[in-house]
Amino acid sequence: MTDKPLLILIAGPYRSGTDGDQQAMAANLARLETAAWPVFAAGHLPVIGEWIALPVLRSAGAGPTDPLADQVLYPTADRLLDHCDAVLRLPGESAGADQDVATACRRGLPVYHDVAEIPRRTPQQTM
Repeated sequence: MTDKPLLILIAGPYRSGTDGDQQAMAANLARLETAAWPVFAAGHLPVIGEWIALPVLRSAGAGPTDPLADQVLYPTADRLLDHCDAVLRLPGESAGADQDVATACRRGLPVYHDVAEIPRRTPQQTM
């Protein structure tokens, strides 16, 4: 059990293996988002780097397949990890998610591979 809610970065494939197909990327994002509720239900705050990076890209007039994306997606996750308490690494090949895990390990943050590994907060702590 933990006494405070953790900010947990959900990391997994987003662009990997999509060949730039927008529907495939949307499906990958939806897969990442399926982990958000279980993390929240455990008493924590889930975050996905693309929730921040994609609006940043749109505000620059770009999208996830534009050359600017590499200058936004990876740095966003890196900056976000300065604030996160842990990483939940979902299955699937992803250079970006592997980079997130490596960064978390360097910073001494726990890396979970299953929501069941994440410490739950007690019900009175979540109120």
